[in-house]
Amino acid sequence: MNITDKIALYQEFIKKCTSSEGSWSNYSQFSRIDKLIKAIHPDYSDLIYYSDPKFVRNLYQELLSLDKLPTEKTKDTFKTLGGGQYHNAMATYIRFLEAVKILSHVDMSISQFSPQEKPAFQIIYYGAPGTGKSHRIKKELKEMNVSKENIFRTTFHPDSDYSSFVGCYKPTMKPVDDKYKAVAGKDEEIAYSFVPQTFIKAYTQAYKKPNENVYLIIEEINRGNCAQIFGDLFQLLDRDDNGVSEYPIKADSDLKMYLEGELKDYPDGIKDGELCLPSNLYIWATMNTSDQSLFPIDSAFKRRWDWEYEPIKYKNTDWVIEIGHNKYSWTSFQHIINDKIFEATSSEDKMLGDYFVKPCNNVISEKQFINKVLFYLWNDVCKDGDGDIFRTEDNKDVKFSDLYDTNASVTLKSMM
Repeated sequence: MNITDKIALYQEFIKKCTSSEGSWSNYSQFSRIDKLIKAIHPDYSDLIYYSDPKFVRNLYQELLSLDKLPTEKTKDTFKTLGGGQYHNAMATYIRFLEAVKILSHVDMSISQFSPQEKPAFQIIYYGAPGTGKSHRIKKELKEMNVSKENIFRTTFHPDSDYSSFVGCYKPTMKPVDDKYKAVAGKDEEIAYSFVPQTFIKAYTQAYKKPNENVYLIIEEINRGNCAQIFGDLFQLLDRDDNGVSEYPIKADSDLKMYLEGELKDYPDGIKDGELCLPSNLYIWATMNTSDQSLFPIDSAFKRRWDWEYEPIKYKNTDWVIEIGHNKYSWTSFQHIINDKIFEATSSEDKMLGDYFVKPCNNVISEKQFINKVLFYLWNDVCKDGDGDIFRTEDNKDVKFSDLYDTNASVTLKSMM
């Protein structure tokens, strides 16, 4: 169940459990609770991303045990905060998670109670640069407690091809048989063998561990030529309701020989000499919309994926840009610049995401701001004269070289 469906189902759950039609919002908006949790555990995700009732209950007990809340100036404990509404909200969420878990144990589909889409066996998370697409995948895998051995990552780039994604014959070194070492005069010799790459590694792992989910993660999927990289694997992406490929494909002789050896105890993986994606193999990918001109993805390929947009949330309200002795709000800068980008390009593709930069202690230095943010805006957004960004407060044009002269800080301040 994806996060959107989970929120919708939780809202329905709340409406059934409360007398007031509008009261669900008091229970399903966890922003204040999230701040409390992240003050204690900075690496933790937002509460709504966690589905294990035991894990959430442990967090709940931890908050209840605090005599002083780290984000609150009041003398309230977690149980009394907001008249008890936050304590009640978390307790209700735990009951919801326990109900979902019980239903799954008796083999009843949640879709019977709330309409939702079929499982996303292939999904592309897309959005502007820095919106946290890769981070979201990482969080979801962590939430599901997926072991590292079941996660396979690759990054597409312009030189990626079928052999670097699937595998091919390559020269390797193998030990010389002991009885020939004296004649050969060496311990190793060159031999040619099939060397599997990320796709085949994930494929074989899925067949070897049929009771565990395996995830193939493709970063920057549109930076490579998908037609060239996937080749005839494209057919496998058509899956039935159970997640199994509807149209298996014949493996070439080299790959067939390798899989017959690798999957000798799991013959379904190369049954009749064919490849077929199993239901426990998930393929997730990320795509920066600002890079979509590199290798356009054709509509036939797009149709075989679910797509989920990762929006800009303007959530890092405590980040600041430091120029000289002056400090400016990162989110305020984001809002203003993104409005200018949209006005100039009529598109959200090149907007600045929440995590476009990685500040140190929430401070974006002047050097980082120029070399990362302004360079991107100059080179990718304003290169064709679009936008109205590189101007001072008295409407003078700014050259990029002006940001590196002795008056750079003064120029920057006049732009802000």
